[in-house]
Amino acid sequence: MPGKSLKLYIISGERSGDMHASNLVLALKHKKPSIEVRGMGGKFSKEAGVELAVDYAEVALMGFLEVVLGFRKVLKYLNLVKKDILQYRPDGIILVDYGGFNMKIAEFAKGHGIPVHYYIPPKVWAWNQKRAFKLRKFTDHVYSILPFEPAFFKTYEMDVNYVGNPLFDEIKKFTPHDFFFQKNEINYQPIIALLPGSRTQEVKAMLDKMIALSSSFPQAQFVIAAVDTLDESVYAPAIRAGLKVVYNQTYDLLSHAVAAVVTSGTATLETALFRVPQIVVYETSPVTYFFAKRLVKIDFISLVNLIAEKEVVKELIQDDFSIENLKKELNLILSNPVYKGQVLQGYNLIKERLGETSASENTADLILNTLN
Repeated sequence: MPGKSLKLYIISGERSGDMHASNLVLALKHKKPSIEVRGMGGKFSKEAGVELAVDYAEVALMGFLEVVLGFRKVLKYLNLVKKDILQYRPDGIILVDYGGFNMKIAEFAKGHGIPVHYYIPPKVWAWNQKRAFKLRKFTDHVYSILPFEPAFFKTYEMDVNYVGNPLFDEIKKFTPHDFFFQKNEINYQPIIALLPGSRTQEVKAMLDKMIALSSSFPQAQFVIAAVDTLDESVYAPAIRAGLKVVYNQTYDLLSHAVAAVVTSGTATLETALFRVPQIVVYETSPVTYFFAKRLVKIDFISLVNLIAEKEVVKELIQDDFSIENLKKELNLILSNPVYKGQVLQGYNLIKERLGETSASENTADLILNTLN
């Protein structure tokens, strides 16, 4: 667009989306340095050069019950973002994951004639598949990071681009810290990584059982992957139990871990790409789980098993997430080389299906081609 700078508005609503949004912005700015980007996100987006109108931490909610109770809060920020979009008058909007919020923005933007690019679309194949019709109606371009999605969307007459998985971009940027053990005062016992999540409610729901597991494996040390976007008090039970807590060092931790217990989410795929055998766990409020069981139409919850289309790693969900089950599965990983080998073979399949192209670069090229 000669004569004026290209202006984009980007929206992400939680940590992994913020990370992927930031890498996409960096790729866009590398290809077109004059580009201006404003929007909603977190510290990663801000560091990549996004002028933040809203920090997602002010809005973040999870679970059916929490969302219902926090509806007014979400509505407030939804209206704030809509007003900001109209004032900013972007040449295009990029939505990153965060389906409930971003689908409302997609409809709004489409109604105002602003091109809508959806990067990491809602997982409509998992539940309420009719949302695919809304996605088709309110978006102009969709960029998928899961290899099975384009075929699904094709059944709804949508041409969706598979761009690769952005975790490869993030992992390629990673350089292991030479003094990880010394820096964190960690001894050289085998490390079991505990990844309880990146949201307060998630961590509180997962951490107690993860901590309780540690007493059954005195020959190993359990280390918590923490994030500094949460209040330190969230991790206080782990510190009281004598466990190490390391902040913003998940990849370093996974580089040294022999096994991991991981809350379902993006971290399960990160753990697989670091080739660490894992147990995937999840527990939510009974009300949220009641509705989820009736809505979700998939056989697995973890990205690892979904991409492989079979059970590669054990999932302990809701009532199955118990100390006894955790002990049993961790014992298998640590003492059964055949079982561990099967998990690693499954990881090879996942890597093959994902490919290793740069999702950020591919998506940036596609977006710029449509806007120029």
